[in-house]
Amino acid sequence: MTAVPVYSGAFGKAQAERLLWRAGFGARQGEAGTLSKLGLKAAVASLVQPASTELVGPAPVDEKGRAISPNDAYGHDHLWFLDRMVRTRAPLVERMTLAWHDWFATSNAAVASQQLMLNQNQLFRQYALGSFSDLLMAVTQDPAMLVWLNGNQNTKGKPNENYGRELMELFTLGANRGAYTETDVREQARALTGWTGSASRGVASFVYNAALHDTGTKTIFGKPGNYAWQDAVNLCLTHPSHPSFFVSKLWSYFVPTPPDASTLTALQEVYAARQIAPVVTAILQHPDFYNGPRMTKPPIVFNAGLMRLRGMSVTTSQWWSLGKAAGQQLFYPPDVSGWDDSKWLDTGTFRARWFIATLVQGGGAPTDSPSDPAKLVKRASQFWGFPTLTDRTSTLVLAFAKAQLKRGNAPALVETALRRLIATSPDLQTA
Repeated sequence: MTAVPVYSGAFGKAQAERLLWRAGFGARQGEAGTLSKLGLKAAVASLVQPASTELVGPAPVDEKGRAISPNDAYGHDHLWFLDRMVRTRAPLVERMTLAWHDWFATSNAAVASQQLMLNQNQLFRQYALGSFSDLLMAVTQDPAMLVWLNGNQNTKGKPNENYGRELMELFTLGANRGAYTETDVREQARALTGWTGSASRGVASFVYNAALHDTGTKTIFGKPGNYAWQDAVNLCLTHPSHPSFFVSKLWSYFVPTPPDASTLTALQEVYAARQIAPVVTAILQHPDFYNGPRMTKPPIVFNAGLMRLRGMSVTTSQWWSLGKAAGQQLFYPPDVSGWDDSKWLDTGTFRARWFIATLVQGGGAPTDSPSDPAKLVKRASQFWGFPTLTDRTSTLVLAFAKAQLKRGNAPALVETALRRLIATSPDLQTA
């Protein structure tokens, strides 16, 4: 068996911060330092096998103090998921739930049932670090997915190819890899026939009706058989191209550069039993995770992370609209491919990130700000729990403080501005 490389460098506060941001939603104040003392393997294990999955802190409310209504109030589904990210003691479980929400991207714009979307989200959470085979089987019969990709309209004599195509292209094998043909798409659609149901009639209406299933022989990946929907899933899971697709795509959620050939081979061997947790563990311990370039934080990760740093809870409905303006409203991915991580930062969406930082920072200026620029920078950094800043960022914020004080601006206003600048700096936008 090919060994997966393991990072052997320093594992201090900066490395623990990267781990907590990429495998969760950042560190609560003091958490990165505590995690770093465990060492790499124990730190990763604490995330993969959390001691508790409970939520800690006040339950989410709107700006009037009323409990949120994620099942039916527009935007409150976003608040519900954000709240879990902020209050969880199992950040990797929630981060993987977010990853599966992107991997199996389903939008309420077409599903038109927040309840079905929430149910799907709980499904992702249930299998977050478990068996990918079980997850894929559950997703295939999930009501929200059946509506989203027309599985409930896929019947004998009138096959709908949407889910069959995406099952291979986006979920298991990948596009333009020579793994499947248009014939396979058509035959997969026939194998997947039989599901029926309607979002308007609720979860109970989604059932498998054998009378609607095509019982004829289908030829998939060159193999003939009287395949049913379970066979369609298993044929993808056992396809030779699946392991490399799976580990490469999962890797991309944690590391911005592709794995080398040796690592790719080793990770596929780790994935032999189709279990998610061992592959995630190997990725989180890989040298490229710590030595490679930084990754831009998705808007929801940035949002939840700043709230965790400040010990905040959800107390306003503004978060969903700010998330949308920043390019990521939960439960509304742009299409079946999910969100494009390469386009998180642009002139149209960055303004919303500034407002996210503003809302987390809160109103009111400090009342005891010193007039020394270095002390102002230190206090502004302390406000965010002393996050690791590059020398360039530290130099620039100090120069800003000096310039603003020289112009006669009040120290309290300068400190307020410094807090905002640190929160929206490249160091906090990436990890």
